[in-house]
Amino acid sequence: MNPIDIRKVLVLGAGKVGGTVADMVAEYHRLPVTLADRELRRHEPGDRLVQCIIVNVEDDTALAAAMLGHDVVINALPFYLASNVAAAARSLGVHYFDLTEDVAATAAIRAMAEGSPTVLMPQSGLAPGVIGMLGGHLANRFDELYDLHLRVGALSRHATNGLRYNFTWSIDGVINEYCHPCAAIVQGHPVSAQPLEGLETLMLDGESFEAFNTSGGLGTLCETLAGRVRNLDYKTLRYPGHRDAMALLLHDLRLIERRDLLRQVLDHAVPHSREDKVIVFASASGLRHGRFEQETRMARIHGGRLRGVDRTAIELATAAGVVGVFELLRNGQLPVCGFVGQEQVALEAFLATRVGSCYAGLGDAGAGAEHASAPRGQTFAHTWPPQARRRNRKEPQA
Repeated sequence: MNPIDIRKVLVLGAGKVGGTVADMVAEYHRLPVTLADRELRRHEPGDRLVQCIIVNVEDDTALAAAMLGHDVVINALPFYLASNVAAAARSLGVHYFDLTEDVAATAAIRAMAEGSPTVLMPQSGLAPGVIGMLGGHLANRFDELYDLHLRVGALSRHATNGLRYNFTWSIDGVINEYCHPCAAIVQGHPVSAQPLEGLETLMLDGESFEAFNTSGGLGTLCETLAGRVRNLDYKTLRYPGHRDAMALLLHDLRLIERRDLLRQVLDHAVPHSREDKVIVFASASGLRHGRFEQETRMARIHGGRLRGVDRTAIELATAAGVVGVFELLRNGQLPVCGFVGQEQVALEAFLATRVGSCYAGLGDAGAGAEHASAPRGQTFAHTWPPQARRRNRKEPQA
């Protein structure tokens, strides 16, 4: 594959993740980026690479006008806008990436990708996203795959309330993944599991967690591995006690039927926190050279500075997922048209991108001097490019 000439990138959604995506593209690729939202959340006339504009993204005409002149659009808007933005990108011949975990939106985008002259690649963040690359990578390391368990947690470092949780990312995203059915494979058969079910406890590096089913994390991995794995599941990591508290709200108080009210309650009562960490864990077992073996991977991600601004772990981890696959497209290492699933991306290629070091703990032992020098599961506290320290911007607003 040959490199693709990409000259300008549009990022839709100027929240904290969208702003991080825009700055990451600018910092690592030195490309001009247009950061668009319905409100101007930041204004820096001295920034030569990131231009902020106001766009009503729910106005089809305004959205199409904003896309003109751009080669790629990265959608960091709420999940319910994904299919509309993808349709606009397809019609205008613009490559499309998003961060959605929504199953219905992904299905709609996959359908419209048939015959598309450009790439449509939803679910390009952390989970779904990098976790799918990791799952596909581990699956290929076994002659016969028995079990593949994928776990991801976006956690506050100090959880002192009854929920054992602070919001470190979108409230709407959390509610969405807690309320919709979850794809899995059980004894070789695809199933639809209920969210918040499948509760388990586990110890990771001596720290206690619980994990339970949540929606959307596997992306298209169930379909890809159908017939190749006996058991496949994705669960969210939380501190012990969180699942029972959420089950009380959703089911005992029946707020699953009144999600607007649930959002109001959570927004009013559960604090947001920028003191966070991200944990990515995967376990695979099966036959290799005739012997039953297990292989695990784990990475802990903390926040760091990017272009002079302190970023949280979830902001960096999510942005690195989509900017990494954007780089692979630019380098000619992805298909150039149609639907692309995350497990189609070689994990080694992603880790070798300019932002792949964010997930270095997931690499194969001995895969390279940089990755091999760090013990499996090590915490990576990032110092992003030293030149970023020269800038001193205000924190992006929520």
